[in-house]
Amino acid sequence: MSKTTSRRGFVARPTDPDGWIKAADQPPSGPSSGVGFTARLTIDVTPDLRGRIKITAFQRGVTVADMLRELLAREFPPPPGDPS
Repeated sequence: MSKTTSRRGFVARPTDPDGWIKAADQPPSGPSSGVGFTARLTIDVTPDLRGRIKITAFQRGVTVADMLRELLAREFPPPPGDPS
């Protein structure tokens, strides 16, 4: 019939807080997206704020993630003399 596609499995997450933080220092093992390594940040917002964020991103024609990355980069620029 048809060939089954290989699916990526779930990544095992560290069980302790120190391992969780240190895991971000390791390069990703999956295929590169060309963007470089990114770290996930989770925040709690009200459903109303989440809705406003999503609507604003849609109106601007960007993804929520891209819009928030730009906002955070603007608010927290690298220190002077930092090569990044």
